[in-house]
Amino acid sequence: MSLLIVGTVAFDTIETPFGKAEKTVGGAATYIALSASAFTENIEIVSVVGEDFPAKTIEEFHKRKIGTGGLQIIPGKKSFYWAGRYRTDMNSRETLVTELNVLADFNPIVPQPFRSADFLMLGNLTPLVQQQVLNQMTKRPKLVVMDTMNYWMESMPKELAATISRVDVLTINDEEARQLSGEYSLVKAAQKIMQMGPKYLIIKKGEHGALLFYDKHVFFAPALPLEDVFDPTGAGDSFAGGFIGYLDKTKDISFDNMKRAVIFGSAIASFCVEKFGIDRLLELSTADVEDRVQEFIDLVQFDIALD
Repeated sequence: MSLLIVGTVAFDTIETPFGKAEKTVGGAATYIALSASAFTENIEIVSVVGEDFPAKTIEEFHKRKIGTGGLQIIPGKKSFYWAGRYRTDMNSRETLVTELNVLADFNPIVPQPFRSADFLMLGNLTPLVQQQVLNQMTKRPKLVVMDTMNYWMESMPKELAATISRVDVLTINDEEARQLSGEYSLVKAAQKIMQMGPKYLIIKKGEHGALLFYDKHVFFAPALPLEDVFDPTGAGDSFAGGFIGYLDKTKDISFDNMKRAVIFGSAIASFCVEKFGIDRLLELSTADVEDRVQEFIDLVQFDIALD
């Protein structure tokens, strides 16, 4: 088995300075899976939705070889719903509505064939749900990647620490890295966080790129300057999906290949922000991705002579 993804499949209402999208399909698992499908097949989602979730989106999953055997559909219930408004700088947002609905009682069930998945992506959910998934695996995946957020750092610090200790790669943003470690310097923060268990740490810095830490090594990937940024929602999850999707495709989890995976993840994330919700991800072609990755290469390539 290949790639197992756990996270939310949901509805979002998004308002930015450039417009508004009412009740569009979103959720961490949705963005991760669609992004990963640009590189690999044999993907399975573990999540939960209500009977209000559109069959058309499930068909889109199937078109991209994303399995939904682990997607629970609860009759008579509503899907998780979030509404938010981004401020002018697009780096901060205000949550307007959060309705847990089916997510409040989510009990993840991993389909039997995927309990031996090679790659596991734990999207942002309660650490207890993430642990439930880890406990169902019949063998340890080659790589376990985990995303989390400041809410769990505040409300479930012990449970979060226990989950972090069981993963290989942790992905968080710079604010969360400082909060989790108590260190302002991201280098010191990374050292402390990796002592908690993960061998690798990815610190996402939004429009300022991403940092990959391993042992005493650091790799920086810039963000591509874009003409149009309509909606940052899902960019971090799209990055994670591109990252783990590329690793699953190449079956190479060396630090050097993770550097490449960070670039591919950044490329996918740069597409995500160009339209509201998942619309841009649904349009992607292989040629689009290859051209965008070349733009990243051109951005950082230079010749210099040291006399």
